Amino acid sequence: MKTAVTLCRVAEAAAGPFVFHDSLSEGFAKAAQHGFDAVELFLPSADEVSIGEIKQLQAQHQLAIAAVGTGAGMVKHGLSLTDADPAIRAKALEFILSLVDFGGQLGAPAILGSMQGRSSIAVPHARAISHLAESLCIIAARAATFGVPFIYEPLNRYETNLFNRIGDAAAFLIGEKLENVTLLADLFHMNIEEASLEQALAENVEHIGHIHFADSNRRAMGFGHTDSKPLLLLLHQLGYSGYLSAEILPLPSADEAAAQFIQSTTL
Repeated sequence: MKTAVTLCRVAEAAAGPFVFHDSLSEGFAKAAQHGFDAVELFLPSADEVSIGEIKQLQAQHQLAIAAVGTGAGMVKHGLSLTDADPAIRAKALEFILSLVDFGGQLGAPAILGSMQGRSSIAVPHARAISHLAESLCIIAARAATFGVPFIYEPLNRYETNLFNRIGDAAAFLIGEKLENVTLLADLFHMNIEEASLEQALAENVEHIGHIHFADSNRRAMGFGHTDSKPLLLLLHQLGYSGYLSAEILPLPSADEAAAQFIQSTTL
């Protein structure tokens, strides 16, 4: 398994679960200093930085791009794929596709989290799920042109009412015959929704392509209630070879959180 750390450049997400909020040059340098294999980028838009600049930083620090987040579309622009307004849904789709193109040029998948939105009185659950499926089909096809998957993240009940558990999300992908879509297993969300982290991971590992390795309180593993060792052993046994990514709060400081994360991913 490989490690990644989150680099956030979205001002509206300053209080979010991202380790480094420095400039990209500083963030890459700190990621390398702590021994991460890759960075996970959370950018305001696809034109925030050039592909050339990212590749230069990669080469300088010997870091891969694990994934590219799309959440700025929600926190900065209020866009979601299940909005009642078709014009807003269209803008949301274009925003995500632009980041799929950005990540694809770097060999990295994009992630759909908060931009999935939720069902409402205006958009009943079945209709919201239909909107989501239609968009995922389009987005996954675009990602496939770059030879990367698209990553869909089930969120806890306080953030969406679409899919909260890994198994339900996996069944949705199968039922809708959605190809080139993989799941993000975020242990923070799973601690809220799953009866057993181990069972959820074991039963759905074939659909899991990315993991946010966070403790029960969204801090680095070892700073909350989750015992990381059994999870690491299980993931090794299951043959999971993707990233363990630090989408965690920078507490007690960003550097301490990063150091603790690296320590917690070592058996």
